[in-house]
Amino acid sequence: MSRLLVYAVLFMASLAATFSYNGKAVGSIASGAVISLVIPLLDSVVANRLNLRHLWYSVRYGNQDVRISAAYLFRIKIDGKYLLIKGRRFSQLQPVGGVYKVSESGKHFLVSIGAQDDSLIPIDTASSDDLRVRFKGSKIPRFYSWFDSRAGREDSPWREFHEELIGPGILPAEVFPFTFQDYVRRDVAKIRFSEHAQSWEILIADIYELLPTADQEIYLRRLMETPHADTAWVSADSIRRRGVLPDGTTLPVAAHSQKLL
Repeated sequence: MSRLLVYAVLFMASLAATFSYNGKAVGSIASGAVISLVIPLLDSVVANRLNLRHLWYSVRYGNQDVRISAAYLFRIKIDGKYLLIKGRRFSQLQPVGGVYKVSESGKHFLVSIGAQDDSLIPIDTASSDDLRVRFKGSKIPRFYSWFDSRAGREDSPWREFHEELIGPGILPAEVFPFTFQDYVRRDVAKIRFSEHAQSWEILIADIYELLPTADQEIYLRRLMETPHADTAWVSADSIRRRGVLPDGTTLPVAAHSQKLL
C-alpha cells in the first residue's frame, strides 16, 4: 500500500510539472516520467485493490455496524470428489473447517477497535473466542491490517480438522497425527447487507488444500468407499448445483462449499 502511495504522488507531481512546463525541457522530462509511471501505478492499484476496497468501505460505511466472520476451509479431494461433512449447528453438508479463534492479545486488539461479539450465532463453549464480530465500518482497514499480521489469532487449520474428523473417529488419529497442506487463496466476499444478521457483512475464508501422505490417502479412500452418516464425497458439478446429483436426488450442500472450487 505504501508503494502505491509513492507511485501516486510521483505520478501526480510529474503530471503537474508536465502542464506547468509544457514545451520546455522540464515539461518533456516530466511527460516522460508520467508515461514511465503509468504501468507501475496501474500494477500497484491491481495489487492493492483489496486494500483500496476496504479503504472505500471505511468511508462509505464509517458510522454503520459491519459484521465480520473469518474462517478457514479444507479442500480434501480424491479422484475429483470433495469431502464434505455434516454441520454441527445446521443440517447441511459443508467443508471441513470453521471460524478462526482469537487469543487474549487478539481480544485486546478487538476491544481497541470497539468490536462487539456477534449475536447471530449463540455464544457457547464451541463458539467462544470465534472471530465473528461487529464494529464500525471506519475500523475495517485496521482490522485487516491486524488480521493479515496473523498476530493474536489462530494460524493453522489443524484444530477443526481434528475436531471434525479425528475426534469423532471418522479418521484414525494414529494415521493423522498431523496434516500437511497448501495455502490456496483467500476468498473475501464484497460487502453486502445480510437479512439474517440485519447488518452489513463481510465474509472471509482462507482455503487450504490437504496434501495427504500415502497412508493418509489410503484411509481417505476407505472413507470414500465406506459410506459414513456424517460425510459425503461430492463432485464439483454437484457442489455448483447445491447438491443435485445425476440421479435427481439432492444432498443438502451448503452454499459456501463452492469456495473449495
